Amino acid sequence: MILTIASGKGGTGKTSVAVNLALSLGNVRLLDCDVEEPNAHLLLGQPPTKTQSVTTPVPQIDPSKCTLCGDCARFCRYHALFVAPKEVLFYKDLCHSCGACSVVCPTGAITEVGREIGTLHTATVGDLFLAYGLLDIGEPVVSRLISAVKRHIVRDALNILDAPPGTACPVIETMRESDFILLVAEPTPFGLHDLSLALDVVEQLGIPRGVVLNRAGLGDDSVHELCISRDVPVLLEIPFDRRIAELYSRGVPFVTVMPEWAPRFRRMFEHVQEMTKGVQPSGSSQR
Repeated sequence: MILTIASGKGGTGKTSVAVNLALSLGNVRLLDCDVEEPNAHLLLGQPPTKTQSVTTPVPQIDPSKCTLCGDCARFCRYHALFVAPKEVLFYKDLCHSCGACSVVCPTGAITEVGREIGTLHTATVGDLFLAYGLLDIGEPVVSRLISAVKRHIVRDALNILDAPPGTACPVIETMRESDFILLVAEPTPFGLHDLSLALDVVEQLGIPRGVVLNRAGLGDDSVHELCISRDVPVLLEIPFDRRIAELYSRGVPFVTVMPEWAPRFRRMFEHVQEMTKGVQPSGSSQR
């Protein structure tokens, strides 16, 4: 099963929910796909046991074979190539690594080489397997590193994916092929707005979804009203509690100090399992 924890905006407690849920269930594969700012490993306090470089293919042009015909630049829809009078210029930040330029080159002057975009880390914490990516600073290619993290999904196991915040392409890449999306929201005007946007995305993907209301009691009932109007169940409420906030600020998952929360997370997961019974996993035909 692939259970993705997402949120419309950052700072809602998404990673805290993912880590505390994983610890409550045990025997879980926790994959932190927030590669621009991974935090799950900080809460678990476990250094990586294995680190490897992640690269993306980019064109390398052999000047001795290039005739400056311009076919590569004309075909590149992302404008990553420009044919100057004496050479072909390559703009790495615009390249989407589609490989089309090497295919259309009539002289075989373009080959693909790997360019490092970040690192992939893995570790074992008790009975949890943890994988997370760390994108290089300034690197725009995010989805390829997320895909590298997702290659650690084991379909027959329980995989909990911690998605990046927002509703942009990295979030879609993380959510794709999930069996269930758990959206973490807070009862504030910003939380309401961004939850509404996140629900739009999840509903477009056609994946079953539920909501965890974090910092409950902080604002008003508008998130509940939104969930009722859009037929989305609120599966768990975590109160606006000073002890929970203090533990998080110290990098401590609160179920390790407040064990009474573990059964609540397990009951929430049982509800998720009930909601996914008989549902065809999103994108399953592509696996």
